[in-house]
Amino acid sequence: MRRVFVLVLDSLGVGALPDAENFGDEGCHTLDHLVESAGGLDVPQLIAAGLGHVPGVSSVSKVASPGLPSGAVGRMAERSPGKDTLTGHWEMMGCPVERAFPVFPLGFPDTFLDEWLARTGLQGWLGNEAASGTEIIERLGEEHLGCGRPIVYTSADSVFQVAAHTDCMDLERLYEVCRVARELLEPEGVGRVIARPFVGEPGSFRRTYDRRDYSLPPPGETTLDRLVAAGLPVVGVGKISDIFAGRGITRSVHTEGNEDGMQRTLELADSVDTGLVFVNLVDFDMLYGHRRDPMGYRGALERFDPALGELVGKLREDDLLLLTADHGNDPTCQRGTDHTREYVPLMVLGPAVRSGAQLGTRDTFADLGASVEEALGLEPCGPGRSFLGETL
Repeated sequence: MRRVFVLVLDSLGVGALPDAENFGDEGCHTLDHLVESAGGLDVPQLIAAGLGHVPGVSSVSKVASPGLPSGAVGRMAERSPGKDTLTGHWEMMGCPVERAFPVFPLGFPDTFLDEWLARTGLQGWLGNEAASGTEIIERLGEEHLGCGRPIVYTSADSVFQVAAHTDCMDLERLYEVCRVARELLEPEGVGRVIARPFVGEPGSFRRTYDRRDYSLPPPGETTLDRLVAAGLPVVGVGKISDIFAGRGITRSVHTEGNEDGMQRTLELADSVDTGLVFVNLVDFDMLYGHRRDPMGYRGALERFDPALGELVGKLREDDLLLLTADHGNDPTCQRGTDHTREYVPLMVLGPAVRSGAQLGTRDTFADLGASVEEALGLEPCGPGRSFLGETL
């Protein structure tokens, strides 16, 4: 293969993992539950590719008998002890983690916050609690506008998030204070520091796509590192470069949501001649999963579907397209607004793919990275097992 496209439909889980109860996520199923709650799903491209044939999916139609889906289908289980962005993407690229990241359900310690203020010159902070980002901005945004102190919060993930209105703190200043926090939290092993700029007036605040993630680097070599070492281009679309702390990326393409992300990907399909195009479509998670909005999630999938058809139409004879997710985020879950511990779909498309090939349930997301490596001519050396031979 000359080119591989990997599309991460951020948070599109397909059923609770066997250990989901340990995470408070028993019974979750992002895809089935959003379709049932929203009253259907009109995605002919995904259906033709085989979404309804993914193990554990019951809400989406299968390809009518005696036809076969155009793609190879399966699902993947996460080996890493987590359900967040970093563990999902890192494991996907052959670098599972063995220990969970530290979390701060009661907020971050005063010792860290005091040092952060001293290093940045900030005059204080608001919040410092586990909260939904949109909820805490609505609740504390007006006070923030009055005093200028940033809003800090966390979640069930290992994250320190800093929200600031662009009228109070310009982007470069927000990024600067987040870089300082990243440095201070490095010894603690906190997964990410996230800059969360927002705009608007009280009652109608909205976060912008100028978000920036400051991540720990992966703890070991990844598929991306090996591709770059072999001289192959690796293009990260969306927040991919941030997730890997810039490592193993030869070019990063900023996006403003799913539709822009797919437009950039379609342009890359016309211009990139070889290597990996690795895409994260964040809106499914950020706008609809976390906000517990199944109707919005349905609409986002239906808007994505025709763009998927366009991308499939641009695939060359020696291209592969892989669709998956990094975790779940069941929008019908009543227990908070956090990610859910789920299997993720695995769908492989391309002219060389054997229609209807069954890939079963993979033991680790790392099988995807191993398959990418083999497809692009490398000998897979990560913990995953390539499914390429089962696909072509």
